Amino acid sequence: MKRIGIVAKRNKPEAIGVTKDLTEWLRQRKIDVYVDEETGRGLDLLFSGTKVNRISGRDLSHHVEVVIVLGGDGTLLSVARLVWTSKTPILGVNLGGLGFLTEIGLEELYPVLERVLGGDFEVDERDVLAVGVLRDGERKAEFTVLNDAVINKGALARIIDLELTIDGRYLTTFRSDGLIISTPTGSTAYNLSAGGPIVYPSLHTVIITPICPHTLTNRPIVIPDHVTVQATLKSREEEVILTLDGQIGFPLTYEDIVEIRSAQGKILLIKSPHRHYFELLREKLKWGER
Repeated sequence: MKRIGIVAKRNKPEAIGVTKDLTEWLRQRKIDVYVDEETGRGLDLLFSGTKVNRISGRDLSHHVEVVIVLGGDGTLLSVARLVWTSKTPILGVNLGGLGFLTEIGLEELYPVLERVLGGDFEVDERDVLAVGVLRDGERKAEFTVLNDAVINKGALARIIDLELTIDGRYLTTFRSDGLIISTPTGSTAYNLSAGGPIVYPSLHTVIITPICPHTLTNRPIVIPDHVTVQATLKSREEEVILTLDGQIGFPLTYEDIVEIRSAQGKILLIKSPHRHYFELLREKLKWGER
């Protein structure tokens, strides 16, 4: 392995400091280091004169063999949307916070990286969803998400109506504050907070979870990922937003259709050699503690 990329959490000096130390460590092992432009600007502010290869985040995966993400799950999600078609493995390093995706602790970074450089590592393949917005028969927007697509009412809006079909077959019309359509990876994100199930991340499913439904018998449902889900907004004069991975927003209008289906690519996450998924759940969710 000769080329490694690094993306650090924005506006987090600790992440920039780790980037500097990691760059020097990799150079000692004759590894070319590439950083995205935002990380490069952070290095300039804190450590003037640091020389690294800088490239746009969108092009990073085409120049490196592994991308190291220093930060939290939000930083990893933003990187995942850029690299998902390239099959470039991501090594997520947690620098605080809950961190289900960035499962490598800072104290583990260098021992794990030694194994990665030697090719001694395993990856988890995570499914990605393709999300489109149809308006008056025209496709207005396309997105990819690793965690979830959320249709949510604005702060002052009333309950919204969302008509849901699966492969063209009517399921129901949800009257609720919104709807979460999640991957198994995203099952421990907003879906979990809204009362949805935890789904093992390698399963090929889609989770549909209403947010505060008006009808209490509306419960989360898990369906296979080879189907196409369409949610049609049936509420007029309400502020409704489609949010992708909690980071990108798109305003919806009456009769807009949000279409969700499985995307063709996969996200490759380098697994921790020191803990399995169930141990991660116990640690992060504090199961068994009193």
